[in-house]
Parts: sequence; C-alpha cells; structure tokens
Amino acid sequence: MAFARFMSSTAGRLARILAGIALILVGLLVLQGTAGVILAAAGLVPLTAGLFNFCLFAPLFGGPFLGKEVR
Repeated sequence: MAFARFMSSTAGRLARILAGIALILVGLLVLQGTAGVILAAAGLVPLTAGLFNFCLFAPLFGGPFLGKEVR
C-alpha cells in the first residue's frame, strides 16, 4: 500500500509525468525509427497516468487504481 500511496502523491504523479516525457523524448530523439515510435507510444502510458492520477500497477500491490481512492 505504501507504493500506491507514493504514486498517488504529488511526487509520484510528477515522477510518472517526467518518466513519460523522458521515454517520449528518448524514443523520438535518440532511437528514432520504429523502435523510437514504439518507445514514445509506451511513454504515453505513464504520462497519461500521471496527468489523470491513476496507477496501472497499484492493483498488483493491493492498492486502488485511482489515486483519489488512496487519500
């Protein structure tokens, strides 16, 4: 539950947003090509999760899917 609590916090949301942006940038600027597009598309998942305050992995650790349910 500590994982879900952290991920729903402001720091956790910011970490997901930054991770998503980093994956998108690395995919588009470093890898390029098909692998870059796939990595950039995968980067949309943590970016969207941070922006809309949900965590795909929290249910695996016994936490709720939506961040507002933790608080």
